[in-house]
Amino acid sequence: MELILSNSPAKLTLGPACQPELTLRFNLTKLTLDPTHQPEVTLSPRLAELTLDSTCHPEMTLRPDPAKLTLDPRHQPEETPLPSLAELTLEPVHCRPELLDACADLINDQWPRSRASRLHSLGQSSDAFPLCLMLLSPGLTPEAAPIVVGHARLSRVLDLPQSLLVETVVVARAFRGRGFGRRLMEGLEVFARARGFRRLHLTTHDQLYFYAHLGYQLGEPVQGLVFTSQRLPSTLLRAFPRAPSSRPSCKVPSLTAQAAPRGPKGPPLPPPPPLPQPTSPSSPEGPLPQSLLETQYQDLRGCPIFWMEKNI
Repeated sequence: MELILSNSPAKLTLGPACQPELTLRFNLTKLTLDPTHQPEVTLSPRLAELTLDSTCHPEMTLRPDPAKLTLDPRHQPEETPLPSLAELTLEPVHCRPELLDACADLINDQWPRSRASRLHSLGQSSDAFPLCLMLLSPGLTPEAAPIVVGHARLSRVLDLPQSLLVETVVVARAFRGRGFGRRLMEGLEVFARARGFRRLHLTTHDQLYFYAHLGYQLGEPVQGLVFTSQRLPSTLLRAFPRAPSSRPSCKVPSLTAQAAPRGPKGPPLPPPPPLPQPTSPSSPEGPLPQSLLETQYQDLRGCPIFWMEKNI
């Protein structure tokens, strides 16, 4: 059946077995549903209240006439308000240990990992690097904790004392596409430049155009240091092996047959069989080519990655 609500009734209660179609006309101003069963709906002039029984599930049809539909905030899903870019701050995670859990949740939402392992990694942050930075927004109230909007990790680079490797760059899903990623990267540049660094390196699978718009260019692989200390002399750091090249430059041993020494008895031993020829032609010496459309570099899982860098 069709139930038409006009301008006069103050309260209408439907029986539990009733499932009418409600047609709300233009002359209704306010329709209030019982908050324990249905959200509040505000529409038009004279209807005061409509209460539905808990077992009644009417289908409500809204014609083109109603001007306004308002849901009771107690029953709406809460939306996270967007912070102002001017209010954002960048702070090391080891200076805000109370935000460790929130930072771990943010990173794990993008790259799932053992929580204990994630917390341990964040706990290694220090001023001596590696150093984890959080992009923070003020809490909703003065007493509330700040909201962790983004995260990035900075590591020293082997043999490049004025460079830092940027890793684990992530922005909370609710804030993506609104300029917070740019704000995070610009904050990293200010943070690094204030500490004497002049170049940032990073890798990316699919965000190379985002970084290109920030001034990053294609570069060569570097090796980040998983730990450093102000007490470690530079001579010790230089003793670490360099980053392994995806195209080894080691010399192939000569396969020229040499006269084998004669043993006390018998003829000389035959030379060893030659090594199999490579299936693909060897490439010339020099860095592997890469462009914004194709790269020859791969990560540990074999996925193509782009190395990028920027002078700051």
